[in-house]
Amino acid sequence: MFNKQKRSVIASIMSIVLLCLSPLSLASTQDKFDNLIQHLQLQYLAEPTAQRAQYLAILQTKSVAEQLEYIDYIQYSVADFWHTRQVLLAFDTIDHMASLQEKNIALEPSVDDYLGVINYLRKLMWLSQTQDWQAITPEGLLRPGDSHPSIKQINQRLWLLGDANEYLADEIIYLPELEQSVKRFQSRHGLKADAVIGPKTLFWLNQTPQQRAVLLAKSFVEKTTYLSQLPQPYLLINIPAFQMVLVDDNQVVLSSKVIVGKSYRQTPVMTGQISNIIINPTWTVPRQLLRQDILPQIKHNGHYFADRHFDVFDYEGHRIDKTPEQWQQAALGRFPYRVVQRPGSDNALGRYKFHFNNDQSIYLHDTPSRSLFLKSARDLSSGCVRIEKVQQLADWFAKNLVIDKRSWSRLQSNYTQTQWFSLSSSLPVHMVYWRAWVDEQHVAQYRDDIYQLAPLEPVGLLSHKVSNIGTVQ
Repeated sequence: MFNKQKRSVIASIMSIVLLCLSPLSLASTQDKFDNLIQHLQLQYLAEPTAQRAQYLAILQTKSVAEQLEYIDYIQYSVADFWHTRQVLLAFDTIDHMASLQEKNIALEPSVDDYLGVINYLRKLMWLSQTQDWQAITPEGLLRPGDSHPSIKQINQRLWLLGDANEYLADEIIYLPELEQSVKRFQSRHGLKADAVIGPKTLFWLNQTPQQRAVLLAKSFVEKTTYLSQLPQPYLLINIPAFQMVLVDDNQVVLSSKVIVGKSYRQTPVMTGQISNIIINPTWTVPRQLLRQDILPQIKHNGHYFADRHFDVFDYEGHRIDKTPEQWQQAALGRFPYRVVQRPGSDNALGRYKFHFNNDQSIYLHDTPSRSLFLKSARDLSSGCVRIEKVQQLADWFAKNLVIDKRSWSRLQSNYTQTQWFSLSSSLPVHMVYWRAWVDEQHVAQYRDDIYQLAPLEPVGLLSHKVSNIGTVQ
């Protein structure tokens, strides 16, 4: 005999099977408008309005006759959403004699990830309407082999979210099967995939399906709008993803991990034009970093400048030499000097610097601290962006944009001579802040709000039992 809880699990399994057969409803009248409902639902999640709520109520609850009465208004509302964002649609040029289904399909933005996002939103909305999502609170770390009542709830949640291949009913021991599921979950949330269930993993486990749906919808709309207006080639850095892509001719030519600014020294959301690449750059220490990072080191170690190959100049450009003890004493005062690190293996900018004009002194560069790229959370810099695959990026610049290729080739074996290289044309660089997307493997990815820039406000879910089209629930 099945107990009540096991019957509930079986019911959930059957519900998911039915969802796959007909994701929104088994009613044929709703199947007719399924594409349009999904378009509208995404837009409502991203930007809820009373009109979209009314249109969803019509498509989900009214008779076919009433739905057909409003269908043109609804289709043009969906299209206008993208038109205001300058996103082109096949709907704009479709034959007016096309079928209803053809017009609904033509409302899809022509981007590779749209159907993946729609399918994931559909699943999340179903979960929101059918599943209880109580907070999981084990009050301590959980590791493989541990036993805890919360393990049962974690098993079920990972199965519902698609990270577990099987549902381990009534299991309270942290088994190897759960360990693999937790690692998959951590990986797609940008966390260290160590199978240890701690505060960060619990934060994402406790995010409700509605919160996930809203974040994914908002991020998709922002991303699609932004990319639709970009001329190619370009560099794009997604700050909370710690990732850079170089795009040319609609292809990702290079993808690389990056290191971005700490929460108190943020990498800004911005756009620029890379105008020069510098090989063997020097590093002039910004005044803020000098005060906060370098001078405290000098106070404890007067040899710091010499050990790290720094030169010190007055503001007239004269080099200043002092004993270690004198530098320690100078660090206690106003310190009216400019500090410059020479090129070399320990230079903070590494081998290459990619320069673009901006009033925040932000640029892209190499780093001697290569081990930092092994970390999952890479908000570690003072604002500039460090690139893991910097040599590959420099090679692309050399092949496509560097003018003086002879000098470039000559300096590849020189690690001390600083040289600025002009480009035949500048390369746009875009620094964005997108926290959710569906990747090329059709896996939904989420990232932490590392700078607290995108707080999510709750969006009220629409009831499927709306009786008055003028009522928004």
